[in-house]
Amino acid sequence: MRRPMKVGILAIALFGAVTAVAADRPSGYLTEGEFDVTPVLEPAPRPGDPRYETDRKIFKATRKMIGSERWKLATSDAEIGTKALLRDFSCSIGATLTEDNAPKLVHLLQRASADTAKQSSHAKDIYQRNRPFTIDKGQICQPESELFDKKAGRMSYDYPSGHTTRGWTWALVLTAVAPERAQLLLERGRAYGDSRFICGAHNESAVEAGMQSASATMAVVSTKADYQADVAAARAELAQLRSSGDKPQACEAEAVLVRQRVMPKLNAAR
Repeated sequence: MRRPMKVGILAIALFGAVTAVAADRPSGYLTEGEFDVTPVLEPAPRPGDPRYETDRKIFKATRKMIGSERWKLATSDAEIGTKALLRDFSCSIGATLTEDNAPKLVHLLQRASADTAKQSSHAKDIYQRNRPFTIDKGQICQPESELFDKKAGRMSYDYPSGHTTRGWTWALVLTAVAPERAQLLLERGRAYGDSRFICGAHNESAVEAGMQSASATMAVVSTKADYQADVAAARAELAQLRSSGDKPQACEAEAVLVRQRVMPKLNAAR
């Protein structure tokens, strides 16, 4: 009789752990079936489409950036966790952000990101566009294993870029919270997307689609009363943090890289 009791206790403990993890990942603001981004997006490029060949040229041309300071930023931007993104947007928002000092802001960002990620993931499954390094050989800025879909047993799809979707979502939400920093925040969000084709993990068209997917989804999310209330709470929290918190470091060096527009001369990419 003791053995089933131990199993039962273990099951309860595991259930509690799973519940705790789920609680750390709040659901989004949209209800199931309320919005579908796929009719909004341009279809992914296919062989024979001029955009397909442009993507290939951009991938080849940007391999020349390997080892540069901009490549190093792209490598850093490949980290997609909340802690990493709080670091990435600290300079543009003018405060050192952490999960401990900005819990209301983090809650807002996680909920909005849940909505935009769901839409981009759905679009990936529809378009099934291959990543650039699976089409043409070339080094990328992160281990390929990080992009492998273990559940499906294949490399994850390219279009739209999930990293870009997440980064642009953050830029849009943070702009709503701190509109006076809109220029810097949106520039950083755009650079975060550029980092994905500089990295070589995504095609440039997938970066554009990630921004469009996030923008379209956030247009709907921003109409929700819960979202608006969370924005107001995060704005008050940020104001207090700015008055007493630490200031981010090395922002001038980051700004130089963020302002660096990266679009190679495609005629030279063969």
